[in-house]
Amino acid sequence: MLAVSHYLSPFGCIEVKGDSNGVQSVKLVSKKPCPTGPIHPALKDCIVQLDEYCKGKREKFDLQLNWGDSTPFNQSVWKALLEIPFGRTNSYSAIAEKIGNPTAVRAVGLANRNNPIAIIVPCHRVIAKNGDLHGYFYGLDMKRRLLEHENPMSFARQGSLF
Repeated sequence: MLAVSHYLSPFGCIEVKGDSNGVQSVKLVSKKPCPTGPIHPALKDCIVQLDEYCKGKREKFDLQLNWGDSTPFNQSVWKALLEIPFGRTNSYSAIAEKIGNPTAVRAVGLANRNNPIAIIVPCHRVIAKNGDLHGYFYGLDMKRRLLEHENPMSFARQGSLF
């Protein structure tokens, strides 16, 4: 049976779903207030690691992931995303090349959009080849906030002098 727990992060309320086979879903939800309550034992490690990530104490997640019935193509993209180091980015085209399908740039973007395990499977680390931020299902502001969290020197917003 699928368990559900919530975590109030600096980015908003995160809903985590999973079971003994692994984490199936991590997503931001617009629940106010963010539900509190006991954390399901199957999700405790995920919540703890998300908290460590948000507090700047974790750069890599060590969790069992459950891709469910997702396509082999999507799984190949998501596995490639897991290899992007904390604080770094990669392009959609580089991911397409990495999975052996260099013409599948748009399909890589769609797989990112369909990523059910946000933050842990770091689709926010994928940017356009020219360095621009593109497509993030929680909006570009959230993508920038996550990138800034991981690498403030490269992704911090410039303040105005006037």
